Amino acid sequence: MREFYKQLLENNKKWVETSLAKDPNYFADLAKGQQPPLLWIGCSDSRVPANEIVGAKPGEVFVHRNIANMVVHSDMNMLSVLDYAVNVLKIKHIIVCGHYGCGGVKAAMGNQSVGIIDNWLRHIKDEYRLHDKYLNSIEDEDERFNAFVEINAKEQVYNLAKTSIVQGAWKNGQDLMVHGWVYGLNSGFVTDLNVTISSNEELDQVYQLDL
Repeated sequence: MREFYKQLLENNKKWVETSLAKDPNYFADLAKGQQPPLLWIGCSDSRVPANEIVGAKPGEVFVHRNIANMVVHSDMNMLSVLDYAVNVLKIKHIIVCGHYGCGGVKAAMGNQSVGIIDNWLRHIKDEYRLHDKYLNSIEDEDERFNAFVEINAKEQVYNLAKTSIVQGAWKNGQDLMVHGWVYGLNSGFVTDLNVTISSNEELDQVYQLDL
């Protein structure tokens, strides 16, 4: 255990040395501030690194991650990140990125209790209930799982668009687009789910806030 910890510190030193060898001002420039064009909302899964997937450098992606890339309207952590990204950093794009093989989505499809996370998974279970007719029509279990991963990512895109933060930005004329992706662990490729929202007019009227 101690060797692993020591190795982390050594890896950091090597990374600093390599970065400075390429650009002596690398860290000095980063310290001046950030103006990323993108907010990434992804899963906490260690196999889904936001920057690496899109080939972005430090300073180019503002990141929020949680179990199963959820956008929950009462989650103050997520809302704080969203508010800062939209209203302070003035990001242009938000990507909700799910991934095939997501353990959180898989757990939500079953009935086994896994601890305190059961309360978080309830949000995902509610989505299954809304789409159960379609999902239950898919006989192959793996295909059903993949379909639900995609549905979950799409639902989070709409959940973002329903927030007063995003709708307020649109009302103020801010260019802001929300997209849904799914990442393939076994391929490295992302799938664009073709669900992009750039106006609250694309929502059901009951969700269009009069701000």
